[in-house]
Amino acid sequence: MVITIILIGLMAGILSGMMGVGGGLILIPAMVLLLGIGQHAAQGISLLVIVPTALAGVWRLNKEKLVDFKIAFQLAIGAVIGALISANLIQSLSSATLKTVFGLFIIAVGIRTVLTARQSKLKVRAREHPDQD
Repeated sequence: MVITIILIGLMAGILSGMMGVGGGLILIPAMVLLLGIGQHAAQGISLLVIVPTALAGVWRLNKEKLVDFKIAFQLAIGAVIGALISANLIQSLSSATLKTVFGLFIIAVGIRTVLTARQSKLKVRAREHPDQD
């Protein structure tokens, strides 16, 4: 079981680092589906795991001067307030409702990602071949 948990964490770290997505998109479904952890607990565990992984990512990206601490601090103000609000809100939701909301969110992110990638591809083609309208 410990090896499975470490491998899930490894995959979440690799995928979140490569794609810039929060590890929660990977960790929460993995914990719920593969480890049988409840949705509420999986979300709490995921939030705790984000702390060291985010610090590692910031440390590495800051070496390349890719971290704007001013913007990050401003975002953090709203994010902390939102996290406190949502942590209270999810306690009033059943596990089934929370799973449904989380699943719909993942689907929405996936659709948005596909549409954005497709639009980017079309823009690149238009720049490369401006006379082919």
